[in-house]
This record gives sequence, structure tokens and C-alpha cells, in this order.
Amino acid sequence: MSDDYKASKEAFVSGMTGSSIGHINLVSLASLASIALHSAVRTRLPPTKPLQFTGEAILLVAPLIASVTVFANAPALLSFILLAPTVLLLLLPRRESGTPLPSTLTHSRASSRDASSQASSNSPAVISIPPLPALTTYRSHMLLLTFICILAVDFPVFPRSLAKCETFGVSMMDLGVGSFVFSQGVVSAIPLVKNPAHLTEPLLPKLSSVLRKCSPILLLGLLRTISVKGTEYPEHVTEYGVYWNFFITLALIPVLQVLLHPVMIHLPISLLGVVIAISHQLALSMGSLQAFVLEAPRVGVISANKEGIVSLTGYLAIHLLGLSTGTLVLAPTPSYFRRRRQQLAHPRATPSRPRTPSSDSDSDDGAPSPSSAPAPALALAHEQRRENDKTATELCSYAVLWWVLLGGLKLFGIGGGDVSRRLVNLQYIAWVAAYNTTFLLGYLVLDLAFFPSPLSTSIYSPTSKLKVHPDPDTLKATRHLRGRELGVGGSAPALLDAVNRNGLVLFLLANVTTGLINLSLPTMYMSDASAMLVLSLYGFGLSAVAWSCRHRRLWRF
Repeated sequence: MSDDYKASKEAFVSGMTGSSIGHINLVSLASLASIALHSAVRTRLPPTKPLQFTGEAILLVAPLIASVTVFANAPALLSFILLAPTVLLLLLPRRESGTPLPSTLTHSRASSRDASSQASSNSPAVISIPPLPALTTYRSHMLLLTFICILAVDFPVFPRSLAKCETFGVSMMDLGVGSFVFSQGVVSAIPLVKNPAHLTEPLLPKLSSVLRKCSPILLLGLLRTISVKGTEYPEHVTEYGVYWNFFITLALIPVLQVLLHPVMIHLPISLLGVVIAISHQLALSMGSLQAFVLEAPRVGVISANKEGIVSLTGYLAIHLLGLSTGTLVLAPTPSYFRRRRQQLAHPRATPSRPRTPSSDSDSDDGAPSPSSAPAPALALAHEQRRENDKTATELCSYAVLWWVLLGGLKLFGIGGGDVSRRLVNLQYIAWVAAYNTTFLLGYLVLDLAFFPSPLSTSIYSPTSKLKVHPDPDTLKATRHLRGRELGVGGSAPALLDAVNRNGLVLFLLANVTTGLINLSLPTMYMSDASAMLVLSLYGFGLSAVAWSCRHRRLWRF
């Protein structure tokens, strides 16, 4: 690669000022619209197994490519194109789904007595977490959009307003980095939801385990630095620094999270995330860190990587807010982890509430206390039960909270005057939390709308108006119906489930492929038609790799 082309390429992706939050939301709306169209097709038209991959790639991947390229300046038009056939399909009768009727899920007093008789067991409350289709869809769409943008930004067909901002401003690519960290936090909640007592386990074994898992990511970060320097690949130094990159940030955040486990026992995770975010902003504004990042010369190892080092605290706050969201959406009910954490913090102050054999209702959190039924029974009772309607309500309240917070910060000019991904200031943290909570809520609402099931909503007694739980025997008997109705992984589209299963491997492959394409083609000078051809082949190629590996996990992280 010639020095002139390298300099031109670096200038091509530098000095951007971004777009607006409203424009970013409209561009992202194509993701929800494509899921609505896919769900309408799935529930109204007969399945076509031989063409399943092609159909899902057209409905789920092509709109994402179009949203950040040819329709980037007319996002509302793309959403209309996707929603118009959705509305027409909804006029057709719904296909038979085999969903069990609510009458078959009536609470059994006999089962209440059985569960009550088991309450004296001292088995640990380790629950099973079934796949959450809305979370799978959210993560997969975020990954696919990330894959597309990291290559599309090198073509003129990708608007410069969506490229990463130099210092202040909002753009799609600025949002993608924070969203990746937020989603990592959401799935990091799995061990905590399965067994909240994980927070109280010895720190050193947990630290050793997370270091072992994250060391390959750290190694990849170092290898990327070496390869970029060795090939003279165009780089944007103000993103993370001279030697730092996103892989290094991604590897260090889980380590920092584990170190905070003792604090999480006594402090809500969301509050801890907010405290760290505010502390980070104070260090930027009052501790001169902002001036250090923006003005200090790169004369040593620390100053050479000042963006990556300083932003690490902000990304940790985003990760913790994602972790808190994960404890809401992955648990049987939004209050499950909160109650278990309170019991860990005050073991003598929160004794388990006794239940009478004739009780019509269970506890409000919908899950046994740590001294409740044996683990196998718990796994059975909670494998199929998740109150997504209550989760959607709580997610909505959090989304409103984050948007109001962001509006207040912008109104009063707190955090340097505007959003900054480079500094990961308080406005950026609030924006990432608001955006991701809102779109996760959107996917959950679509799932509830297109795939309603009494197994995923709260059920109340028609007589006492208290919440009841279905008989475990009924849950066991209807498990096969859900599998036949929705397929493996719930109602998530098969292609998105495949992307989610091997997301990190695909992310690595996307980075390598992007590098090879940029080394092979003069992307900066290609026409829009040629760029769309390359992007389509690239997007469908990554989807094909995901599809071919959909039945196995290539790398656990």
C-alpha cells in the first residue's frame, strides 16, 4: 500500500462530526422493521426449508446493508418499504401454532402442596436459563450491523455522517462500539442469574478463570497491533491510541467486573454502573483527564495509548449497565436477582416467607428462595417460565430513565457539551444505555406480539386476582409444543440464532476479511454499485459461515 493512498485513506475516515441521535434511531429502525416482516412471514406463510437461509438472509441481512448505505439518507422510506408488506401479511389468518391454551395452565393446588412440602430442602437455588429470543435477535442484529459498518465505512456509499466522530458527536459507528460492550454485559449476567451466590465465591478462583477465558482476546489484540504496524494498514490513532485497540478493551472489562463482585453484593449493579460513570466524568472534567486525552503529546507508552486507557473506566460503566439489564431480562422475573442479592447482603434479615398448602399464589418474584425446591425441580419449573410482559414493563421504565437522563445532560451541557465516544463521557454512556435498552425492549415487544404464549407471560387467578404459576407437570407436558411451534432457540430466526451462537468468531472473521478487502481493493475510489456488490457478497458470506456452523459453538467466551 503506497504512502499516498494510506494518508488519503486515513483522511477519508478522520475529522468526522457525526449525525443526530434522531437520525441514528431512524436508521436503526430498519432492524425492528425487518424482524416484524420476518415474523409476519413466519406466522402467516408456510415454511420453506430448502430456501430458509436465502429467505432469512434477504429479510434480515439485506435491510441492514441498505440502511447504512443507499437508504442512509432516507431511513423512513426503508422502514415503510419493510412495514408495508408486514401490514398486508397481518391481514392473512395466522397459521396453527399448537400453543397450549391458558386453561391448561391453571394453577394446581396439589402442586402447591408438593412444592411447599419440598421447601425444607437445602439444595442451592441454581436455575436453568432458557434462550431468550428477543435477546438473541438484539445481539445478532447488533453484530451484523457491526460487521457491515466496519467494511462499509471504507466505501463512499457509506455516508460520512455515520462514520466515527473525531472527538464529539454521534454516529452509527460510535454507537456500535458501546453497544458491543453493553451486549457483552447483558450475557455476562448468565452465571449471576443462574446462581446469585456466585458473587460470594472466592475471588482468586474466579479471577483465574476469567483471565484464562480473556487471554485469547488479549492475544488477538496484540496480534492485531503487530499486523497493522507490519502491513502499514491505515489506522485512526485517535480511536484508541497507537498500540491499543478494541480487543484489548474487550479483554480487560470482564476482569474488572469480577474484581467488583464483593461490591455488587451490597450495591445494585445499575447504581454501581452509574457511580462509576459519574466518577469517570468527574475525572474527565475536574481531574484534567479530558485535556490530557485531547491535548497531551504522545511521548510515552501511556500518552501514546491515552484514549484506550482513559476510556476503559467508561466502558466498564457501560458493561455494568448491560450486566444490570441482563439480570432483568434473563431471570424468571425482573425482581428475581434483586431479591436474591438482598438475601445475600442480609441473610438474617430476609427469611423465606412460609406458604400454606392451600395458597393460590406464589411469591411475587416467581422463583423459589435459596432454601426452596431441589435443583432438578427448579430447572424444570423455570426452564420454560419467564414473565416477559413484566420484563418489558421494567425495561420500558429504564429506557425512559436513560433517555431523560441523556436529555438532562445535554440540556445542562454536562459532560463536555456533547456526546464523545473518544472520551466515553457521561453523555455517551447514557446514550448507549438508552439506545440499547430501547431496542432490546422493541425486540421483546415484537416477540410478545407475534409469538404470544401463556408460558411467557404472567398468569393471574380469575377469583383471587393473585398471580399463579402453572403446574410443573403441565410445563413438562407442553415443552415439546413450544419446540414444535417456535423451533430451536425459541422464536429467534434461525440465521440470527446462528450468528449469536458464534458471534465472537464471526467478529474476528469480519475484521480479517475487512483487512483483506482493503488491502486488495481501492475501496475509497469504488463506485456505489461496485461497493454494494462487495458489501452484499461480504454480508451474505459471513451469514453463510454462521449458517454452516449453526449447530456447534466454535469458541466459548
